[in-house]
Amino acid sequence: MTWRPQYRSSKFRHVFGKAATKENCYDGVPITRSVHDNHFCAVNPRFIAVITECAGGGAFLVISINHTGKVDPHHPKVSGHRGNVMDVKWNPFNDYCIASCSEDTTVKIWDIPKHGVLKNITVPRKELQGHSRRAGLIEWHPTANNVLFSTGYDYKVMVWNLDSPEQVIKNPVKTISLHTDVVLSMSFNTDGSLMATSCKDKKIRVIDPRTGTLLQVANSKLHKANKVLFLGNLKMLLSTGNSRWNQRQIALWDQEDLSVPLLEEDLDGSSGVLFPFYDPDTHMLYIAGKGDGNIRYYEISSEKPYIQFLTEYRSLLPQKGMGIMPKRGLDVSSCEVFRFYRLVTIKSLIEPLAMIVPRRSESYQEDIYPMTAGCEPALMAEEWLSGMDKGPVLMSLKPGAKPPDAYPGSTEGKDQSGVPNPQRSQSRPDRLELSYIRGNLDTKESKMPDALGDLKSRTEDKVQDKVVTGVSNGCDLLQCSPPKTENELLQTFYRQQEEIRRLRELLGQRDVRIKQLELEIKNVRNSRGPY
Repeated sequence: MTWRPQYRSSKFRHVFGKAATKENCYDGVPITRSVHDNHFCAVNPRFIAVITECAGGGAFLVISINHTGKVDPHHPKVSGHRGNVMDVKWNPFNDYCIASCSEDTTVKIWDIPKHGVLKNITVPRKELQGHSRRAGLIEWHPTANNVLFSTGYDYKVMVWNLDSPEQVIKNPVKTISLHTDVVLSMSFNTDGSLMATSCKDKKIRVIDPRTGTLLQVANSKLHKANKVLFLGNLKMLLSTGNSRWNQRQIALWDQEDLSVPLLEEDLDGSSGVLFPFYDPDTHMLYIAGKGDGNIRYYEISSEKPYIQFLTEYRSLLPQKGMGIMPKRGLDVSSCEVFRFYRLVTIKSLIEPLAMIVPRRSESYQEDIYPMTAGCEPALMAEEWLSGMDKGPVLMSLKPGAKPPDAYPGSTEGKDQSGVPNPQRSQSRPDRLELSYIRGNLDTKESKMPDALGDLKSRTEDKVQDKVVTGVSNGCDLLQCSPPKTENELLQTFYRQQEEIRRLRELLGQRDVRIKQLELEIKNVRNSRGPY
């Protein structure tokens, strides 16, 4: 019997990293010089937040995701903390709400204006006072609205209900005191019913976040864990850390039995902390080292050998931290499945890095974009605290698809705050301008010959999807509350002008594409010659 090599079929075997050009990066950002092992950056489809170096207190920048290029040195900051900011995280269900924690022991919740930060913000919406020492890490609950977890150098994990009416909240709904040292990372399973933590005492703990009950603990002498991560619905944990011989390594654990790791793999002998990122939709794992210029990526399966190395992205510029774009903010027209925002301190640069599946077709690829967690909460805070568990509300990334409504009976015609939905209004001037531009597009498109109908339809679908969906899939860029004052009316007018400018750019791109197709037709006819 002859030996045959075993080939594993995979859609993601040839995934590659594509760094943004210099003009599409964020240049001149004073990135913090803090030595803590946090990401220092948070991203959503509208804004990017990065912790900056600041004298006389802590601050972070909030930049519009589209305002690339050189950042103004005097760009307004969010600067309400009295000590250095340690961590920032966007609310997964509200793109205009961000939480921050600081060395001043407080956690603060900030409202970001829809048009961006035009002046320094110093007054938070809520302030959480409970930690006795500096607060180092925060995480939002993955499915319940307004539930926040924080941990600090007092070794405690605190659970906060932000639906509380007080502006200053001094008592968390739960304090978990199971750790004997500083908590280095927190991670939740898909429905948020379990929380895993890694601690400076090198132990991994699986905890019930509502009751604070310790369910599992791992204390391996061969693997000193630093960061831990739930791997979606695979019922497995992944940790990064160091081996007994101080080699950087990753370890895979069974969620139900943490006595012995399922797999250990040494990577290299560098000293920087390894940050793990997992995409449950594609089952891809990304490992990025602090101070490294490379990002390794793997494919995870529930059967042996569990982890399959794919390849790695290499760069000469080392990264200090990372921000991750939610799936609903990706560019599905270019088959982008993941996007990093690398903090390059030596260049004062934030560099977007897109992970792309190479496909020839420009149409939407359903096999690499399954239903994914959307921007709607599955539970309210009180429901989760009372004992309910529910998986995330899923949405399609197909351009034009509308996200499902978690509370269809109570939000008809309104957003979650009870404000009427301006999408239902048909008398807005920007809608008229939009319809006018679309009419021009249709008029120019009617001039195209039918010989390249298939190519034309693909181009039309691609650009029309961008016109309808804006930057984010399934999210309307024009959503905002009706203006109530003259200042708000002016801001709305400026936003509409920006949207009109963007649509005119799309119109210009279509004109260029039409001319290209006309030239292609002439070339085809000339190549055939006379009959």
